[in-house]
Amino acid sequence: MNDQQLLRYSRHILLDAIGIEGQQKILAAHALIVGAGGLGSPVALYLASAGVGTITIADDDEVDLTNLQRQILHTSERVGMAKCESARLALQQINPEIKLIGLQQRLQGEALDRAVRAATVVIDCSDNFTTRHAINRACVAHQVPLVSGAAISFDGQVSVFDTRHANAPCYACLFPPELHAPEVQCASMGVFAPLVGIIGTVQAAEALKLMMGIGQPLSSRLLMLDALAMEWTSIALLKNEACVVCAKAH
Repeated sequence: MNDQQLLRYSRHILLDAIGIEGQQKILAAHALIVGAGGLGSPVALYLASAGVGTITIADDDEVDLTNLQRQILHTSERVGMAKCESARLALQQINPEIKLIGLQQRLQGEALDRAVRAATVVIDCSDNFTTRHAINRACVAHQVPLVSGAAISFDGQVSVFDTRHANAPCYACLFPPELHAPEVQCASMGVFAPLVGIIGTVQAAEALKLMMGIGQPLSSRLLMLDALAMEWTSIALLKNEACVVCAKAH
């Protein structure tokens, strides 16, 4: 690191668990963020400010006025702009040293595989089960840790699925794809604005810990928040030995 970087990231470097070595791992890491909305906004902002060397943001949507209540990456002036481009502009202002890649597309197939293969950590900030399951399959296939978050109304949840470890569950162990869970959208249910900030910030923290290999990640645990009562609940997750996605990964 140069003198400017030592100064910029000095408050991380002062932490014994991080130090110069941990910050260098962050600088060398590549984060793939799928979704530049309510969850993706705080994730991207904190990863950029922390100095993640390369951040790829994938989102096929454009900024809409209804997004601005909670999607803090975007501004009124950028309504109608592609979200990945709006995100790039915001993050470039925060940290011009990092590499930013915007993908204005719904990642699937070979494009998804290619993006996951290139990543150190994948952060799922999408809003539908089809995308979540596709991301999970790619992460299991390429042994890339996945930080998954969801938020609707006043309820949020976050977990880490790291199938580099043989006994760790994947997203499909928790939500089997054959169950066809009903989709719940913010457009119909609404979402409490600070909720996505809380869940997204936890996702960012877990992603940084994974990059550095420090602390105890949320792997094999599901952390749930009831924001009306401001109560957290943590439950243990077990690998499904019959899971159609990860049972044969090892």
